[in-house]
Amino acid sequence: MKHHSSTQSVPAVSAVPRHVAIIMDGNGRWATKRFLPRVAGHGKGVEAVRAIVEACAERGIEYLTLFAFSSENWRRPQDEVSLLMRLFMTALEREIGRMHTNGIRLRVIGDLSRFDQKLQDMIARGEKLTAGNQRLTLSICANYGGRWDVMQAVGKLVREHPGVADFSEEALAPHLAMAYAPEPDLFIRTGGEQRISNFLLWQLAYSELYFTETYWPDFNAAALDEAIASYRQRERRFGRTSAQLAQPGEIS
Repeated sequence: MKHHSSTQSVPAVSAVPRHVAIIMDGNGRWATKRFLPRVAGHGKGVEAVRAIVEACAERGIEYLTLFAFSSENWRRPQDEVSLLMRLFMTALEREIGRMHTNGIRLRVIGDLSRFDQKLQDMIARGEKLTAGNQRLTLSICANYGGRWDVMQAVGKLVREHPGVADFSEEALAPHLAMAYAPEPDLFIRTGGEQRISNFLLWQLAYSELYFTETYWPDFNAAALDEAIASYRQRERRFGRTSAQLAQPGEIS
C-alpha cells in the first residue's frame, strides 16, 4: 500500500490518529525518584509498553512506533547498555506469542548489525511469525537514528540508480526504514523533555507534537487518552489556511 507524504499531498485526518510515535523517556528518573536502580525503571517501562500496545489496538490506532534504543544510547554506561539489550531479548521472548495471538504485527527498524546474532535471529523470527497480522503494526526503533535513516535511504537510492544526479522525494521515500507505514499523526514524548532527539526526522515533518511530564512507566491508557484528546483539538492545516479547512470535502 502506498502512503502519501505530508509535504507532497494532504493526508486524510481522523479523530483517532492512525499512527502514533512515542519516545518512551523517564524510566531511569522514575526509578531514581523511588530510590531504585535504573534497571528497575527499564523493567517497569516494559510493562507500560504492553499496556500501551493493548490500549492502541483497542482504540483503533493502526500503527504504533516506539523509540526503544537510539544510535546515541551506546554512549551510556556499558553495564546499562548490556542490561537494555538483555531486557529487549527477554521482552521479545516473552511477548511475541501474546502479540501474535492479539493480531499484532512486529517490525524492528534500525541498524541491527551491532546487535548480538541471537537477538538478530529472535527479531527475524518474531517479524516472520507476525507478518500476516493486521490489527496493529508495532514498530520498535532499535539502534535507530533519524539521520541514519535518511543516509541509508540515500545510499540505497544511489546504488539503485548509479550515475543519476537529480532525485525526487518520491524516489527516496520507498527506501526509508518506515516506508511501510503512513507518517505519524501524533508524536508523544514522556518524561518532560521537549526534543525530537533524532527520531523519525523525515517522517515527523507534519506530525502533531505532544509532550508530557509523566515518566514512561506511569504512562497508561488514561494518559494516552489525554494525548489523543489534545490531538483532536489541533487544526491540522498541512500548509493551508484555516479558511481552506472550512471548505467541504477538505477533511475526513
